[in-house]
Amino acid sequence: MKVKLAVPAGSLQKATFEVFEKAGYRVSGQERSYRPAINDPEIELRILRPQEIPILVSEGLYDVGISGYDWIKETDADVELLQNLEYGKVRLVAAVPKSWADINSFSSLLETFLANGKSIKISTEYLNITARYVQNNPVYRKFFGDLEPLTVTPWWRKGQNPKVAIFLSFGATEAKPPEVADAIVDVTETGTSLEQNNLKIIEVLLESTAFLIANKKSLQSGKQEKIFDIKAMLKGVVDGSKRLHIFVNVKKENLKPLLKELPALKRPTVSPLADKGWYAVNTVIDRDDFFKILPTIRKLAQGLVVYEPRQVLALEEG
Repeated sequence: MKVKLAVPAGSLQKATFEVFEKAGYRVSGQERSYRPAINDPEIELRILRPQEIPILVSEGLYDVGISGYDWIKETDADVELLQNLEYGKVRLVAAVPKSWADINSFSSLLETFLANGKSIKISTEYLNITARYVQNNPVYRKFFGDLEPLTVTPWWRKGQNPKVAIFLSFGATEAKPPEVADAIVDVTETGTSLEQNNLKIIEVLLESTAFLIANKKSLQSGKQEKIFDIKAMLKGVVDGSKRLHIFVNVKKENLKPLLKELPALKRPTVSPLADKGWYAVNTVIDRDDFFKILPTIRKLAQGLVVYEPRQVLALEEG
C-alpha cells in the first residue's frame, strides 16, 4: 500500500528535491515526467501545482503533500500540518504605487479612497485571504460593517460590496496598478520586483514557507508509519541545517571543564585516544552556539573538526 506524495512544481520544485536528496531519497525523471521515480518503493510521487496540493490532500486524493503555507491558508484545506520545512520563504503583502505618499497602510488606503467616494480595485491570486483581510480591517468595518467585499473571477462573483472589489489575477500582478488595480496582494521574496514596478509595500498579510501536510484519515490508516518516516527524514534535514557536528581532542585534566561548557543535542560522546591521558569528544550543537563556545574550545582542546550534518534525526518523535 503506497503512500501518495504530492510535491510542488514551479518555484518550490528545485528546493524540494534538494531537501529530498539531503534526506536520502533519490528522485529521477522529474525533468521529464510529472510522475518521477523515487528509491523508496512504498512512496508514489506526483508533481502538481502548489495551489492544488492542499485541497487534493484534504480530499484524500493524496496522503501527503508539500505546499506553501500561503496556499494552505488560501484554500482553507482541512489538513494536518506535519512539519515546517523552512524553505521557500515569502511574504504575502499589500502594495500600492510608490507615488502615493500619503498611503502607507491598508487602513489609510481605505480611508483615503472611501472618504472621497472612490471605489477600490484590488488584484490578487489570493482571493480568500484578501477578502478576509479586507473584511477584518477596522476602517472597512466602520464604513460597511459585515458587508462582504465583492470578489470577481471570470466564472463567478460573490459579495455584496462593489465599493471594494477583489479581482482574480492570473499572474504578473505587480503590473496591474494603477490602470487595472489600485492595489495588489501578492507574494514577494525580496521586494525587488515590486520596486522595479514602482510599487511599495504597505502591509504584510502573512509570511509563508513550505510545509509538509497530511490527510487526516491517512494518519489513522495503515499508512501512518510510512508518513511519519517521511516526516522524520525531512525534519532531519531541517534540524541538520541548524546544527554543527564537532570533534575535538582534549587532555584528561581539561575534559570535565570542557564538558561543563559544551552544549550538546543529547550527551557528548567521549572516547579514550591511543595517547594516554587524551580523549576524543564529539557532539552535535546548535549552529548559533558555535561562536559562543569557540573561545572555550580554543583554550581547553586541540584538533577541532567541524562538519555540517546532512540530517539530525530525532527518532523517538512521531
